[in-house]
Amino acid sequence: MTVDDRVGIITFNNPDKRNAMSLEMWEGLGQALVALRDDADIRVVVLTGAGDKAFVSGADISQFEQSRHNAAASEDYARKSSAQRALLADYPKPTLACVRGFCLGGGLQIAMLTDMRFASEDSQFGIPAARLGIAYGYDGLRNLVALVGPSQARLLLYTGLRIDAAEALRIGLVDRMMANDELLPATLDIARTIAGNAPLAVQAAKITIAEVLKDESHRDLAAIRRIGDACMDSEDFREGRRAFMEKRKPAFKGR
Repeated sequence: MTVDDRVGIITFNNPDKRNAMSLEMWEGLGQALVALRDDADIRVVVLTGAGDKAFVSGADISQFEQSRHNAAASEDYARKSSAQRALLADYPKPTLACVRGFCLGGGLQIAMLTDMRFASEDSQFGIPAARLGIAYGYDGLRNLVALVGPSQARLLLYTGLRIDAAEALRIGLVDRMMANDELLPATLDIARTIAGNAPLAVQAAKITIAEVLKDESHRDLAAIRRIGDACMDSEDFREGRRAFMEKRKPAFKGR
């Protein structure tokens, strides 16, 4: 975990196994997310993989014989990693996935939990569950279907097919495709742009979009009103107006 100008960077660091996720890495992800969440100076979080071969190539299959060899063991494994997935799914700050190389299985599940996904030209995506004889859970499939639609989700899941970045961009799995050597600098540039905007306004956008995506019967319209009122009553709104009139860059404080 590193910090770059109000941007927290979490790196999946298991390059010898193409950053395959072990239980220890899941635990480390949770610790890093909490630390950056609770750091008031951090406004955006970027997730990336060590090296140039993978974002996350999936779960560490070498642990399967011990941790996922049957239904009961698999349920225990899911329980141990579910807290970290839930933390990322409900993260209060903007999250970006910076994907180079393999983004497969559990790695794709992590990427789909972020707010935006940027991919290098050499990245590959897929969910090989059918080739391993395992089922994908509701949360992972809900995000996949929401991004690419049911037919493309079926194609990926039924076949275990890997797709390249251009196809991932076409079907809506990623938001931008970039040259390999431009990916991280461009992702960090976007992250810094977000970090330089008014935090309450960014938070309002994140909250409102999340509510729009919910079923109408479960939407919390009061939460949208509260964050909207907080923006209008904030010091940042006054600073934004003053900066506009004075033709200068605003200095937002998040309050």
